[in-house]
Amino acid sequence: MKKSVLASVALLACALAATGTVRADDTLKKIKDSGAVTEGVRDSSGVLSFTLGDGKYAGFHYEVCAHVIADIQKHLGMSRLEVKYQPVTSQNRIPLVQNGTVDLECGSTTNNAARQKDVAFAPTLYVEEVRIAVKANSGIKGVADLNGKTVATTTGTTSVQLLRKNKRAAGMDFKELNGKDHSDSFLLLESGRADAFVMDGQILAGLIAKSKNPADYKIVGEPLSVEPIAIMYRKDDPAFKKVVDDSVKAMIKSGDVAKLYDKWFMQPIPPANTKLNLPASDATKGAWARPNDKPTEDYAEK
Repeated sequence: MKKSVLASVALLACALAATGTVRADDTLKKIKDSGAVTEGVRDSSGVLSFTLGDGKYAGFHYEVCAHVIADIQKHLGMSRLEVKYQPVTSQNRIPLVQNGTVDLECGSTTNNAARQKDVAFAPTLYVEEVRIAVKANSGIKGVADLNGKTVATTTGTTSVQLLRKNKRAAGMDFKELNGKDHSDSFLLLESGRADAFVMDGQILAGLIAKSKNPADYKIVGEPLSVEPIAIMYRKDDPAFKKVVDDSVKAMIKSGDVAKLYDKWFMQPIPPANTKLNLPASDATKGAWARPNDKPTEDYAEK
């Protein structure tokens, strides 16, 4: 019996190793032992995280994570820390954090109650409004005009669910098309396959700003929801959470977060040196004033 139990334990250990599963409480040890940290980045998550090509990335959350990683290195007393970049999508980002492939996901992930069952989040630095992007000549002015239309969104996101729950969409019938990432979803709108693209406002603004003819598009209608967007990491790792959260809070206190916000949301940004011109909302400023990792549901209750 004892040999049987030992054999079972050994098989379980091998299975966990084969799947790349990381114990929830050893992220700092994993980073120190490997000499590397893996950052989840997005190719087209608006101004929060996007690619410049040739394996280079940029954006508001990307720069926040650069500060956090520097603080992790300092905390661990490492003279050198390699940063590996792992592109993620809306569909695979949570599994890649859970299985240990990604240590910090620095994209545009909404912090909600359902996701908090699987992963953890740093204090919110940006509160998003989900909006609707359309062709400027479409005649669509809001949710009520989407009946009978084709609406694009990105696989693995919550945007169309929010649209269907909106009281103005009650009884409406519209077709849904899914892009594999945000650029692909915008292409559905650009090509005319979709009449509207529902997504985070800053992502829509960023994609429009980088399009061939920005004047051909506009963001319309009322916000469908207000959502806290935050850096994501593995759940049940209090030591790692403390280092990350303390780093984020220190950036808020020093004013670095406000400076980064101005840089990415108000000033010309690469690659086309376009401006989003999106001042920090009251909700975003509130998140800075009272740092927290509350989910979307807490915002909805206000």
